Amino acid sequence: MFYHKKQLQYYKRPENPDPVYAKKIQELIGGTFGEMTVMMQYLFQGWNCRGPAKYRDMLLDVGTEEIGHIEMLATMIAHLLDKAPVAQQEEGFKDAVVGAVMGGSNPRDVIMGSMNPQHAIVTGGGATAADSVGYPWNGRFIVASGNLLADFRSNLHAESQGRLQAVRMYEMSNDPGVKDTLSFMIARDTMHQNLWLAAIEDLESSGLETTPVPSSFPQELEKTEFSYQFWNHSDGTDSAEGRWAKGESMDGKGEFKYVEDPQPLGPDPGPDAPLPDPKLHATGKQVRMSPES
Repeated sequence: MFYHKKQLQYYKRPENPDPVYAKKIQELIGGTFGEMTVMMQYLFQGWNCRGPAKYRDMLLDVGTEEIGHIEMLATMIAHLLDKAPVAQQEEGFKDAVVGAVMGGSNPRDVIMGSMNPQHAIVTGGGATAADSVGYPWNGRFIVASGNLLADFRSNLHAESQGRLQAVRMYEMSNDPGVKDTLSFMIARDTMHQNLWLAAIEDLESSGLETTPVPSSFPQELEKTEFSYQFWNHSDGTDSAEGRWAKGESMDGKGEFKYVEDPQPLGPDPGPDAPLPDPKLHATGKQVRMSPES
């Protein structure tokens, strides 16, 4: 069961309207690493969790927090669009396009930097479930595999990318209200990166999951002679200087080995390629005879 508190989790109102910045903020809502993605990712991971209760509870805690982040950003977009007359925006946009054409710059750049027309046409001055270029949010952005170690690593990745984008958005604004709200969200991203690192450590120390994922697969069934080789597949040998090229493997189960000149280990597939099924009408090696022949 979910409840909604009318008060926002945190919020400082923007001081000035800015429909162009509102378009950019959409990335933090409906982008690949936006709040909709992490919200749905954590909630589905929690709903699907069959492990210890502490992991399910934690996932649902954080997923529910992310709902509040979307609410904050949607409210910010509404205020950024408020008192920004549509007619004035349209006139400014047309003048900018004409100026770009006459000045020799690319009108596409002006169009991309203008107000999102759906903020006026579709939502009536509100946020959309889409990114900064209007691409709709997609459920395929989320990861909820049922393997907690694999999922927690995906969560760390999502929070790292999300915080990076929030910081970039912070640098793109001079509005004190916007920067104050984003500062709070950036702080929560700091916590969440630390959270997932702690959750990974907790999970591995418990012995429920270890590296490599999935740890339940018997490692002797893989070709272990290749399990810890680093293959140099590009010119130069700078990669030999990395931690991945020598010493004990990260899972403690082997030794890294640097292979400077890896060679093919399989046959040429050409001579042994199967002939296509005639019903598929693909081109094969044999010359087909016409019905009249």
